[in-house]
Amino acid sequence: MRTTNAVPVSLAEIARIAGVGRAAVSNWRRRHDSFPSRIGGTDVSPQFSLAEVEQWLRSNGKLHDVAGREFLWPRFEALGSRDESGLAVAEAARRMRSPRARSHPSDLSEEARDLAGEAARLGRSEGPRETFEFLLQRWLDTHVRQLSSTPAQLASLMARIALDARLGEDTGGLTVFDPACGTGHLPVAAAQEYTGPGLALLGCERDPALAALATARLGFATETRTEVRTEIATADALRADPFAGLRADIALCNPPFNERDWGYEELATDQRWTHGLPPRTEPELAWVQHLLAHLRPGGTAVVVLPPAVASRKAGRRIRGSLLRTGTLRAVVALPPGCAQPHSVSLQLWVLRAAPDGPASAVSGAQDALLVDATRLAKPGAREQGPDWDQLTDFVLSAVSQLDAPEGELPDGAVRIPLLDLLDDEVDVTPGRYTSAGNDPSGVELAASWDELTGSLGQLTELVQNLSKLGLSSGESRTTATVGDLVKAGALTLRAGQQPADTAAPLPRDTGLPLLTVADLLMDGTPSTEVAPGTAVTVAEEGDVVVAGVVRAFRAWVHEGPPIALGPQLHVLRVDPEKLSTHFLAGCLRAPSNGRQAGTHASSSSRVDIRRLQVLQLPLEEQAAYAEAFLHLTSFTRLLTRADALGEQLAGDIGDRLAAGGLTPGR
Repeated sequence: MRTTNAVPVSLAEIARIAGVGRAAVSNWRRRHDSFPSRIGGTDVSPQFSLAEVEQWLRSNGKLHDVAGREFLWPRFEALGSRDESGLAVAEAARRMRSPRARSHPSDLSEEARDLAGEAARLGRSEGPRETFEFLLQRWLDTHVRQLSSTPAQLASLMARIALDARLGEDTGGLTVFDPACGTGHLPVAAAQEYTGPGLALLGCERDPALAALATARLGFATETRTEVRTEIATADALRADPFAGLRADIALCNPPFNERDWGYEELATDQRWTHGLPPRTEPELAWVQHLLAHLRPGGTAVVVLPPAVASRKAGRRIRGSLLRTGTLRAVVALPPGCAQPHSVSLQLWVLRAAPDGPASAVSGAQDALLVDATRLAKPGAREQGPDWDQLTDFVLSAVSQLDAPEGELPDGAVRIPLLDLLDDEVDVTPGRYTSAGNDPSGVELAASWDELTGSLGQLTELVQNLSKLGLSSGESRTTATVGDLVKAGALTLRAGQQPADTAAPLPRDTGLPLLTVADLLMDGTPSTEVAPGTAVTVAEEGDVVVAGVVRAFRAWVHEGPPIALGPQLHVLRVDPEKLSTHFLAGCLRAPSNGRQAGTHASSSSRVDIRRLQVLQLPLEEQAAYAEAFLHLTSFTRLLTRADALGEQLAGDIGDRLAAGGLTPGR
């Protein structure tokens, strides 16, 4: 059995264990000769002995209320195999819930079984469910490139849609089915959203480790409920359906995408393909029909699909059949960042099995609801996802009108008659049909014209002011570098840093916004937050911020609440008796200044902030320069806004004219 002496940990893991930032750990290593020596890795990414690190942290008083599971996870990771570590976490969960269980899974090594037992003992003292969720999340984070899971917010949204859209009353409780359940995010969400009596959560997963973890999750999610049945089968649901004959009330699924080897040849005559044999290149449509085959009359399925499924030529015959039979009831285009792959605008398809009785009994069966939620994307925040509260409210508001032909839909949602969809392409991409519905109204166009007119008026005034400036070459003026000003005490300079653990999204308004160079290249809006108490470089109102990279070089005076700065961003805080902030920012952002201080070997080259030049002027003379710099900043901002407004108005009016919208006589 491997001992903890052989378990390696990185600087980031040490930081997590101690509850500090990675920079603090690097500091300890540099300042304390007693810090453990490196046992592996590289100079850039060193690794240390977990046992030695734990002993050093305890001896130096660096551990404060740290849960024992922080020391436990590196040992699971050290098992090496993704499958073995996942099965060991699942076995630990089983033992936490059943302390008297004595079975020894044959697919686990002795080391993994011993570790599972130790984790179970720890879980019973620190909280079984909390310990399991901690280990599961670490396992998912470690293998994020190999696995695709459904975020909890998306799973909750899907469950709520399915529960609201199903027809009929529950007679014997609710049956939920997921044929590709992964680690069980969707069934767990359904259990959380459904509060009625009687619940059956049934799923299938072909990966044994994922199936074992899903079983563990469902066990914890339903432990306080009565009349609950849970079952996760380990099988390939398409090739060897373990739930043949099942009829569920709702089905939820986030199936694997773009798998060519899904069983096309051996399943060619399968009875599930009531809407047509899925082409080899359309495995997603096989999953759609598999879900429909397991729905009771009036039951609803919600499935995550890539956007190409809505328009690919190969699948148009099946899409047409789904529409003609009233099975495909709605398509929701999600903003990028809702789930992996984060760069893609995924879709939710809402399907309903035909209810008992004549099809005409279903209100609104002659149209389909198309919802375009892509406009709710947060620029630069794909990895952190959208504003889930806003997205959920918008989608649920639209889907609530699914069977109400006269109901009012929110902007971005439209009902399209089937005759308009059943053309040669049978394209159900929402953006293709909602763009016309999102055209600005006459009032909105008038407001845009007023804003553009006002911006042009302010630009004219600024042009007059700036054109009257008396400008000379300025060659006789002396300058000082930022480095010189730091030495003279006229300002302080601090570099931004990458805090530890910024990848995980935080609840809104709980952390400090983190501005990065990537954000500046998008729209300048921070896309992530750092947890309270994290060691970061903070810019306060009135500080000068400089981006020290060629492709995003700029300098500005920060306004508003404090903000954390990422790598390659710098904050300068001036002595107000020696420097004007707007004067300093104006001097620093001069393009020639950046060219002189940067290497320009490539667009990613850094600018040496200490080499940037600043005019040497008495404080009273800086005021005139500061005012001119402020006018220039306003001029640039207004010019950018006017350009965007003009382009938008030209496009909107062009669309109206092309559609024959010109009023006669005008």
